[in-house]
Amino acid sequence: MADQLEPMPTDWQRALAVVAHPDDLEYGCAAAVATWTAAGREVVYLMATRGEAGIDTLAPAEAGPLREREELASAAVVGVTTVEFLDHADGVIEYGTALRRDIAAAIRRHRPELLITLNFDETWGGTFWNTPDHKAVGRAVMDAAADAGNRWIFPDAGEPWQGVRWVAVAGSESPTHAVDVTDGLEPGVRSLMEHRAYIEALTGDDPEKYARELIEGFAREMAPRFGGRPAITFRLFGQG
Repeated sequence: MADQLEPMPTDWQRALAVVAHPDDLEYGCAAAVATWTAAGREVVYLMATRGEAGIDTLAPAEAGPLREREELASAAVVGVTTVEFLDHADGVIEYGTALRRDIAAAIRRHRPELLITLNFDETWGGTFWNTPDHKAVGRAVMDAAADAGNRWIFPDAGEPWQGVRWVAVAGSESPTHAVDVTDGLEPGVRSLMEHRAYIEALTGDDPEKYARELIEGFAREMAPRFGGRPAITFRLFGQG
């Protein structure tokens, strides 16, 4: 039997989820977010880009506002009321101090105990090559968690916040923890469905069929490692 997954910590009140693109959180993580917000926790979303390069049939000037609207609607489905966009260029995000500073400033502004980001390994499942944007943002989140607590790093980016206790990486190839999404699964599916224009352009599929099969499939695939319960998984890193 595969290694069993530990439950995600629950002794926290505020989380900040930082990813590269609109839709990144909806491929599973949003079901966990729905579970957390239903329990009274606060989750804020931060997008490094507006996803403007994500639809081949739409110019970036049209795609960016469309994808922003879809993300706002998607976040609302799972109880997230604050969504921010950093305006880094979609597809060519550069890892470096500028990105770290932007994320550290957001951490200082929102003061989360839990940081969430997306898989920044080289591959997805050992088969599909990950994108440079995911890798750059994920690495920057890990580094910015420490940057935010050091008053001498980015001193113009707000008052230090040393309260980040964990960073949770969604979509990791080597998860350690999970969330029971029995109640969050349906909102998670509907959250992905809000990216209708993106899904139709990307796949040509019916958004509801696509979202339901994908999200329910992910959660059920992990159930044997989490007491038979539908689960969304994370690799959890503690902050010293």
